[in-house]
Amino acid sequence: MIKEGDLVLLCTEEGRTYLVEIGKRPFQTHRDSFQLEDLIGKPYGTTISGKRGEKLFALRPTVYDFLMKLKRITQIIYPKDIGYILLRLDVGPGKTILECGTGSGSLLLAFAYAVGDTGQVITYEKEERFQQVARENLTRFGLEKRVVFKGEARGEFEEEEAVDAVFLDLKTPWELVNAAWKALKGGAPLGILLPTANQVSETLKALARLPFVGTEVLEIMIRFYKTNPERFRPEDRMVGHTAYLLFSRKIKEGSHERARF
Repeated sequence: MIKEGDLVLLCTEEGRTYLVEIGKRPFQTHRDSFQLEDLIGKPYGTTISGKRGEKLFALRPTVYDFLMKLKRITQIIYPKDIGYILLRLDVGPGKTILECGTGSGSLLLAFAYAVGDTGQVITYEKEERFQQVARENLTRFGLEKRVVFKGEARGEFEEEEAVDAVFLDLKTPWELVNAAWKALKGGAPLGILLPTANQVSETLKALARLPFVGTEVLEIMIRFYKTNPERFRPEDRMVGHTAYLLFSRKIKEGSHERARF
């Protein structure tokens, strides 16, 4: 049942969505005004009507909805990349994940959700205003207790060791790949987001000097389709390149000289 203070995804008949907190204040769209308190005590999936007869459908928000509606002051990592990152880093309940480059916290939110109450995410960010926005997003979605915030990583991390995965999202990630190796468990994955090709090249050079194997670089594209059954076809625009993703695995020191890259 929907309670006062719950976050609910409101969907219009045209498919436009709004993530709102249920309370006694009216909610206004460009077409109508709605009394959200009418949803209190009702199940998800309930339909409410506005003063002009427009309809809204009250849906339980998913993590995808949270990610697409979060407050942002930086470019964010989008769900098309986040889902693959979670799988490649094997993020799950009870895991400890180290992230460097918090930004507005889209990937951080996904990490925090995936590790559950028994896991932890440690995130480094030098900009306090970015940290503040990320904290607000986590608090809004009830995930702030799973995250430890830290400041700038100046070439190394603090006391972290034997973490389950590391993810780097900053301008010069090659400066932290050695620190990432030290922080990771043996055999654990490293992930890096790289917007430009020259960043990929510099990072590959740094990785080649360290005990990492199985390195891969890729990009993910996604294409939506119109849902009209009489005119089913691709949307006129598609989400193409957003960034390169690099993944690698830590091995025992000294053994990388015999490994094939």
